[in-house]
Amino acid sequence: MRRFDDDPGLSDLLDDERRARLLGLLQGLCVDGFGLQAEACAGAEPVEFNLETIAWLSCPAAPARQAPAARLVEFILYYVAKYRLAASLHHDTTEASFAELQRQHAALQESEARYRELSEQLQLRVSEQVRVIEDTQQQLYESARLRAIGQLAAGVAHEINNPIGFIASNLRVADEYLDELGGKLPAEQSIAAVLEDFRALLQESLSGAQRIAAIVADLKTFSNIDQEDFVPCDLNQLIASTCHLVEAEFNHALTIEQRLAPLPQLAGYPAKISQALYNVLDNAAQAIAADGRVRITSRVGEGGCSEVLVEDNGCGISSENLERLFDPFFTTRPVGSGTGLGLSVARDIMTAHRGEILVRSKPDAGTRVTLRFLCR
Repeated sequence: MRRFDDDPGLSDLLDDERRARLLGLLQGLCVDGFGLQAEACAGAEPVEFNLETIAWLSCPAAPARQAPAARLVEFILYYVAKYRLAASLHHDTTEASFAELQRQHAALQESEARYRELSEQLQLRVSEQVRVIEDTQQQLYESARLRAIGQLAAGVAHEINNPIGFIASNLRVADEYLDELGGKLPAEQSIAAVLEDFRALLQESLSGAQRIAAIVADLKTFSNIDQEDFVPCDLNQLIASTCHLVEAEFNHALTIEQRLAPLPQLAGYPAKISQALYNVLDNAAQAIAADGRVRITSRVGEGGCSEVLVEDNGCGISSENLERLFDPFFTTRPVGSGTGLGLSVARDIMTAHRGEILVRSKPDAGTRVTLRFLCR
């Protein structure tokens, strides 16, 4: 349909069917012979709309009735035009409202998508922050637990150190007294055998006391966790002390092969370095079978940097697990057999010492862990 703001013609206001009906009504009221056409016709009455002639009405049988009939047609066309105007306005309003509704709907959809994306981003950030908080809480718990163990070990070491010193001193004095008694007793075979057995007992007891003293010294080194500043460290001594502790943890059923080369002094936290060594050695010991082997090697690497290699011939690590090896709480051990923080803590300790930890492993081919302390 043409717009109302265009100049309408006769065919726009009256189609052929309505024009035929109008002529039929005129002829019913008047006489036959009425004609209505858009072209000018001699003797016909012009029909105007909006001050313009749009048609001509003719009635050759009754020319006097052409004028009143033309005015009636103009009157009818006026109301047809009003209806057409109302229809056009309604159509325009409906289309505008629909277009506005579509625009608002599109804006709402865009806003909903934007808020949904923002919500997902916020959820991801919240989940990430929750994970970081949980990891931090677990690490703080582990740090507090290690500190408590260290304080307990330091207290126990202090309390044991004094009586062990007395025992070792008394055993040495008893050995000297045994030499004096041997010179004063009769030279009989039975007495000599008793004295020899007694001397062997004293030596075994002294050896045990010295071993306890060595363990106490290792505990004192291992428990020094509250140290604030870097101090000079003997890395080989820390390795030896940590190996003793790991062997004691496995009831001395495990012997760690030590290949220690002279190393330059290292500035660091002795207790934390011992903790990193302990975690790596404990993992190696857990990975081997009953007849397995663990070897620790110290050496001077490229550029004069100190390196510690821990090697085992255990079950090895699969490639997919290697990618997650340093993730907190990741462990391949059965539930309850490990926290999954050992290597994560060791990596953090090495990072604090400007070092790095490297792992090379294949299933059923053993594992090599390299602790590299970068040169300062």
